[in-house]
Amino acid sequence: MRSASGNGFDSSDSFAVSGAAERTARLHDIPPSITPSHGDDSHLLSRIASPADVKALAPNELAELCREIRTTLLAYGHQHGGHIGSNLGMVEATVALHRVFDSPRDRIVFDVSHQSYVHKMLTGRAAAYLDPDRFSEVTGFTNPDESKHDQFVLGHTGTSISLACGLAKTRDMEGPNSGIGNVIAVIGDGSLSSGVAFEGLNNAAEQGGNLIIVFNDNEMSIAGDFGGMYGPLARLRASGGTAQPNLFNAFGLDYRYVEAGNDVSALVAAFEEVRDIDHPVVAHIHTLKGAGYDGEETHADRQTASASPVSFDSPTGVHPTDNVNHSEPWHSDHCNLSDHEPHEGQCEASHWQNPDAAIGKPDDPRKHYGKMAMAALEPRFAAEPGLVVISPATPGSNGITHEFRERAGAHYVDTGITESHAVAYAAGIARAGGTPVVATTASFFQRAYDQFFQEMSLNRSRVTVLDFLGGLSGSDNTHSGAYDVTMFSNIPGATMLVPTSARDYLADLAWATAPAGSADAPAGPVVIRVPGEAILTAERDATLLPVTGGQIADRPQSTSLPVSVSSASGGISAATVRGTVSVTAQRAGVRHMLDWRVNQTGSHVAIIGLGNAYPLAEQTAAALSADYGITATVIDPRQCTSLDSDVLESLRDGHQQVITLEDGQLEGGWGEKVTAYYANHHVSDGSRNPHVLNFGAAKEFTDRVPLGELNERYGLTVEQVTEAITRCF
Repeated sequence: MRSASGNGFDSSDSFAVSGAAERTARLHDIPPSITPSHGDDSHLLSRIASPADVKALAPNELAELCREIRTTLLAYGHQHGGHIGSNLGMVEATVALHRVFDSPRDRIVFDVSHQSYVHKMLTGRAAAYLDPDRFSEVTGFTNPDESKHDQFVLGHTGTSISLACGLAKTRDMEGPNSGIGNVIAVIGDGSLSSGVAFEGLNNAAEQGGNLIIVFNDNEMSIAGDFGGMYGPLARLRASGGTAQPNLFNAFGLDYRYVEAGNDVSALVAAFEEVRDIDHPVVAHIHTLKGAGYDGEETHADRQTASASPVSFDSPTGVHPTDNVNHSEPWHSDHCNLSDHEPHEGQCEASHWQNPDAAIGKPDDPRKHYGKMAMAALEPRFAAEPGLVVISPATPGSNGITHEFRERAGAHYVDTGITESHAVAYAAGIARAGGTPVVATTASFFQRAYDQFFQEMSLNRSRVTVLDFLGGLSGSDNTHSGAYDVTMFSNIPGATMLVPTSARDYLADLAWATAPAGSADAPAGPVVIRVPGEAILTAERDATLLPVTGGQIADRPQSTSLPVSVSSASGGISAATVRGTVSVTAQRAGVRHMLDWRVNQTGSHVAIIGLGNAYPLAEQTAAALSADYGITATVIDPRQCTSLDSDVLESLRDGHQQVITLEDGQLEGGWGEKVTAYYANHHVSDGSRNPHVLNFGAAKEFTDRVPLGELNERYGLTVEQVTEAITRCF
């Protein structure tokens, strides 16, 4: 039995380097002989313009096409990065799909669609993987705007079967005039664990009709397979597909098993057998994730600076590997490698391949602040048996390292790609008196919206949510975190904290996870937006915080936690780096965590910067002082759940303008609440009604637009904010 590895990329075929040696190896070391060149007719891939070209190949050319695709993926991963490991395992299956089926009449829906790179190469987009100058032409996920062969924009998990059911339903209702032939859902790489996938299976069995579900079983999710269904799947693999219970049969679905999931000929035969079938069927294919990476165990001599290519052990470039069959249950893949060292088999490092250009760079905010949070929680495990960290997959991306998971033991749970379950599960832990911390990215938390309202907030469950990647970013349109504030801050009973420093972040975490019954402990759920790039960059370079230099005064403590600096009754507090503390900040209870902090007292203009936009507030204040002699009041609100009316009222005296800055969706967001406050609390003395300007993102989806360009688009730059302020004067 073999297993599959993680989803990412390693330097196996392009150059045989590892560890310290990879820091000296670069793209120019890739031997040209294994890097297909677009436009060179000696290479099959460069001649593939559509699936028709795949069908036109001679049967003995399919293996060579797979080898060229695999080599292209390996080179692309070094230069561009991406979900290389998942695609390496799907090379033969994707070639076979386009050999047998007739896309786009036959509709192929890729779940998550991060394993669709090969599909894109075979549908007219090969140049985007062969030519570095064209790498940006395609997104990492399917997108109908790119090609008629892409059915949906997909970047989240588990929905392919449901979508396929919908396509098949319309086909069956409309008959031959629908223009739809076979409907194929491609699911796997951990996505079968998602609850909606089982809802789709349930519907498919009841609906009937032609529907082909290709289950890519590579024995791997992102970090590893967790859950009761993986035992029966392992027994199916071991028995050649005959063991019972068979979960697909249990749903009433037909079932076929293909052990040789990286044998293109075997897959062509299997898909031909189910083509035009008149009822739903699952084709369970056993693939090797990362197929083509150089396994550590089989190439132990990779610790060398000589970057000679590794010879392939099969015509399609799949190496034998020993990185399989870890004892069950296993709580990590045991590889513990960096993002630059993935290989075949069960290897989490291959989930996401960073390009070689990223080698040696410091941690990004997700890993930096994620590691920081885990380091703060871990010492508490011995004394707090109910403290549990829950990750619905993606742990390593968020700084929940292998070492932490192994040491945490039962204090860490990976639920798989199941955000809805993870939040409901956390609510159950909280109701029993435990202290759950749920951690994943902002866009993934959208999948648990109902659970945030019902199980978590309506039940006042003491759940702590670590919200990673919130705010603007240059991500694709399926992974944008620009909508997290509009979601979390408007859930009744939930508190959303937006720290602007590591110190505040850890203080917020300590408060949110204070054991039940502790003085000042929150009464309900707390969402902590993990600081992003702007905050981390400013912490590494204090000149980017020209007002405070990042040196905020220590705050009094009501328990063991820092207390905020805020406004005194009747006016703005002078509580800044000088260290004085307002009466408001000394009030007991939860309130002290929700008070806004005034970091500079000024006049005429007050600038309130939320979260990642806070450094922009200080930088704008510095520009106003230097260029116009205006000393602006600078405020860090620290949270976006409620407004600090004391601070807002105090701004009526001496301030003609209040500026709000946020790096998220403006409409329905936080800044508009400040505008609404003054509109709804208008006073008769017109001079005491400040004019409010809101800066934030438009309500739109953006796809791989660089962050700097987005900031320019939304006016979130020092020059644009300063110009707007002075224009009003």
